[in-house]
Amino acid sequence: MSPCLAGLFTALALATAPATQPTANAADAAKAFVDKTNAELKVRYAQAEQAHWIAATYITDDTQAVAARAQESLMAALSEALAESMRHRDAAADDESRRALHLLRVSQSLPAPKDAGRRSELATIAARLSATYGKGQWCGADGKATCRELPELERVLATEKRWDRLVDAWAGWHSIATPMRGDYARLVELANEGARDIGFQNAGELWRSGYDMSPEAFEQETERLWQAVKPLYDDLHCYVRGRLSRVYPKKMPADGTIPAHLLGNMWAQECNNIYELVEPFPGRVNLNVNAALRAQKYDPTKMTKLAENFFVSLGLKPLPQTFWQRSMFEKPRDRAVVCHASAWDVDYSGDLRIKMCIEPTEESLVTLHHELGHLYYFQAYDHLPILFQAGANDGFHEAIGDAIALSITPAYLKEVGLLRKVPGDKAALLNVQMKSALEKIAFLPFGKLIDQWRWDVFAGKVTPENYNAAWWALRRQYQGVSAPVERSEADFDPGAKYHIPGNVPYMRYFLARILQFQFHKALCDAAGFQGPLHECSIYGNKAAGEKLQAMLKLGASRPWPEALEVLTGSRQIDPSALLEYFAPLREWLAEQNKGKTCGW
Repeated sequence: MSPCLAGLFTALALATAPATQPTANAADAAKAFVDKTNAELKVRYAQAEQAHWIAATYITDDTQAVAARAQESLMAALSEALAESMRHRDAAADDESRRALHLLRVSQSLPAPKDAGRRSELATIAARLSATYGKGQWCGADGKATCRELPELERVLATEKRWDRLVDAWAGWHSIATPMRGDYARLVELANEGARDIGFQNAGELWRSGYDMSPEAFEQETERLWQAVKPLYDDLHCYVRGRLSRVYPKKMPADGTIPAHLLGNMWAQECNNIYELVEPFPGRVNLNVNAALRAQKYDPTKMTKLAENFFVSLGLKPLPQTFWQRSMFEKPRDRAVVCHASAWDVDYSGDLRIKMCIEPTEESLVTLHHELGHLYYFQAYDHLPILFQAGANDGFHEAIGDAIALSITPAYLKEVGLLRKVPGDKAALLNVQMKSALEKIAFLPFGKLIDQWRWDVFAGKVTPENYNAAWWALRRQYQGVSAPVERSEADFDPGAKYHIPGNVPYMRYFLARILQFQFHKALCDAAGFQGPLHECSIYGNKAAGEKLQAMLKLGASRPWPEALEVLTGSRQIDPSALLEYFAPLREWLAEQNKGKTCGW
């Protein structure tokens, strides 16, 4: 840990420690309150999860109303618990009670106002925003074309090369967010009121307070991590833009940016779907896992079984039978659902499920490993009190499955029959690394800017009058991408990304993209692997599984630097493993970009 961060953790400990020695009676009362709150919230959370599961997998006005009422009830219970907890903060004598009280205070991404009427309004708006996203579809500019939902529009972005069709799909989906603007602005007002009620300046400050350091220090920490990986992203951007300029020579902007609809993803957050356009050495290795999945008739259940088998090979338990009975693995034909992949422990006692519209693609296979990573984290810590049933920080939760997915190497894919042979020369290695970088590295600036925008919105630096302008300013600044068609404040492009109307903090994904490589290196070391980090797969290694489980079972019971140390031996997030993993590609990109005008 750096001296700076060590000081910050000391400051946090002093801030959360009792100012005076509590009396025995006061300390006992604080512990009793924590115990009671854990028991009551477990019931409330389970009720809300059940309602939200139904609302996400069967979208109707009725299910949205039920979800809103359940959310309002949970908000009321949390408001009461938070109000009472403030009276016990200085009385908690033991470390466990003090940590539980702190976690309670920072537990809600959507803090509710004390006023019952405004709390009800917030719950209703949150449910309506989620439903608006879930029901979104594009029916053409004249409303007469065949209506297409997000999965169909995503396939266009992933497979189409014709400029006009890409623009249509991109602009069509983004149009579904326009009605959200008013609701979102009101949600910000109400969430900020709820945050102020529990001692924060705004909801953004609350979000940044959940990382065992001050909000200001956390913002500085994310910037430190970004600056460490930015040179690799810049090199990748320069190379990709050069290749796309060959495909669209008269269309590329002169300012050095890349139009967002050309990167194979609705939000330009990753660009692995355009791999064939930027492949370093075409034809040197067959990396078409999609074709193998289709040829071998991998359906959603078979794909999920393959992902589960990886975790079981590490010595972890199989998923419960109820998982297979209650999960949503594909889009139903008879109703609207939220297809965005998510993992659930509905009762916080092992009712594990996923909700996902699984396709026979490598992208879906990797996503399944990601979602099952959540489930195995849930399973490891479900013996803990409810306030400790979370990741060491939210980036940990997102990183677990992604770290496992780094072991989906060509050698592993060959072992499970999805590749015919393992590439052996440097050209083939660079192809593999490029494909990975188009997902892992391309995502980094997007992962950071989502919450950068929301922090500024919550703080009032960005107002409803310039939501969209601020959004595209950040996308240009961090990603070097631009809108494919003219945008204005008549649009609300942030709302076209699930996590904005869903009110899901996003910095966890940025942290996870860095942590996963640090986790991967530690697990490879535990497995005794010798060789380049990018070649390591821990598949079948029980020693690595034991190391992983030792961290998972801690949940949020200890500050994240302690959990990180259990797995990696370090108490600081370290991007060096990511840079080590991509060292061959970094060297090659630097050569390819010599003499080019890079940047934007």
